[in-house]
Amino acid sequence: MASAVKTVGRSGQISLGKEYAGRQVIVEETAPGVWVIKAGTFVPDSERWLHESPVRESLDRAIAAASTSAPADRLDEIKERVDNGNGDKA
Repeated sequence: MASAVKTVGRSGQISLGKEYAGRQVIVEETAPGVWVIKAGTFVPDSERWLHESPVRESLDRAIAAASTSAPADRLDEIKERVDNGNGDKA
């Protein structure tokens, strides 16, 4: 792990380098004056429910079932329902 000495600017900012430009990071203060910075992708609050139980388990089961099952060839049936005004019941 590389270490580097950085100077905090007047606005309270430090530069991590151009390779991190535009990336999201989480900054954890583990003790006064001690920070751990981790790069990553974070979940918006409005989408957090998708990653919580039981929704996450339900999505995992659906994805597993979809990846092991062949898609049904129902295009003719769906087209007929749309043509008859019953497209929402496919």
